[in-house]
Amino acid sequence: MSATAVTPITFKCKICAGDIVSDYLTGTCACANCGNKWNISDMIPGFDAKYGRIITNINKANDMLENNSKVASSNEARLLFKTCSIECRGINDAVSAELVKICESGQKKAELLATYVKGKNFFDKQQYSSAMTELKKVKGFRDTDAMLAICQEEMQKKRVKLIPLAVIISLIAPTAVALFFKEKFSWPIPIVILLILAGSAGLGYLLYRGGVPAIIIKIVSFVIAAPLLLYIVLAYMFHVPVIISVLIAVGIPIVLGFIVLGIATTGENKNNNKT
Repeated sequence: MSATAVTPITFKCKICAGDIVSDYLTGTCACANCGNKWNISDMIPGFDAKYGRIITNINKANDMLENNSKVASSNEARLLFKTCSIECRGINDAVSAELVKICESGQKKAELLATYVKGKNFFDKQQYSSAMTELKKVKGFRDTDAMLAICQEEMQKKRVKLIPLAVIISLIAPTAVALFFKEKFSWPIPIVILLILAGSAGLGYLLYRGGVPAIIIKIVSFVIAAPLLLYIVLAYMFHVPVIISVLIAVGIPIVLGFIVLGIATTGENKNNNKT
């Protein structure tokens, strides 16, 4: 809208001279004092011709937000509000100024709905961590707060269930590091054990918290688990020299990985040929 100021439209009730409040979206106005009602078109000549289409589209956008819970609907509603706002700015009078405010409020509500729907989709799929990330952006909107409470509860339950697994996973990397220092610098067993416990405690906490660090820890632990176990068996149970134990522990998983990959590739090629 241009910088030109617009003069608000003020009407007085013909019965009691009270202030009249207009509801542009329903096309009615009523006295705030005695409650008498009129059609806005009777108060403002040419109202329907000038604003009818704009108000119809605003009401259509509001219906989309109230009766649909889809991202596509919120996007379509936001576009309608934006289009109506642009048309109102072109008219630049007191009524259009009020309609612009309604459109701006509608656009914000559409953005809230889009985020809400995204979070609810994660919630329905029981992806509580992702749901919480989205729903926190729209606290207080619809039943967001209730879903957030459920997300926190379910995530806490999941963390408790994963504690035994987290303890095991958190031991893998510290054990590998501790054994390296033991073999490389001849560290005594008590220090090695302390290093394992300290590292396990730190990694266990990160696993409990979740997020990207937890994912990285799981991947690293998965990669080194088999070589570490194989090295411990060879070096400490069968007393195979360290270098040979390391080569075997690292080499065998790699060879097995290539064998499995080769078998899978061959099977896929056979299926493609049959097709």
